[in-house]
Amino acid sequence: MLMADKVLRWERAWFPPAIMGVVSLVFLTIYYLDPSVLSGVSCFVMFLCLADYLVPILAPRIFGSNKWTTEQQQRFHEICSNLVKTRRRAVGWWKRLFTLKEEKPKMYFMTMIVSLAAVAWVGQQVHNLLLTYLIVTFLLLLPGLNQHGIILKYIGMAKREINKLLKQKEKKNE
Repeated sequence: MLMADKVLRWERAWFPPAIMGVVSLVFLTIYYLDPSVLSGVSCFVMFLCLADYLVPILAPRIFGSNKWTTEQQQRFHEICSNLVKTRRRAVGWWKRLFTLKEEKPKMYFMTMIVSLAAVAWVGQQVHNLLLTYLIVTFLLLLPGLNQHGIILKYIGMAKREINKLLKQKEKKNE
């Protein structure tokens, strides 16, 4: 778990290209083999079973059986607390959605219809495998983007541009 965290947070400069390469290789293989859904799910579950069997055997040989340090324990607790925070945020958004449904059913209905129609349109325009590839790649790069402040940088740029547009609109209205 600690090694996966290091990779996802880009502790080395070559981790982002490695993530992209592995994800691209997996999706190119899926594209080339073009398995049916049942075959794909079966292969995925077989891979999970194989990993479940081999990881406990190979991990001590690959990573070494060094002793667990206080620093590693602290990092492990940080990872776990971040996972719990992420789960709480997701549950909070889910609860807000149902609160909106109860308090403002028309707003909920319109929001859901518009957003689901937009998702359906994107799904119709873009191939499923490409869309899945883009989503998986984004989700795997997200911790590193967040860790290195790239997301905050672009959000800040977007906010400044929106504020400029709003100020221009106010000037035109005056």
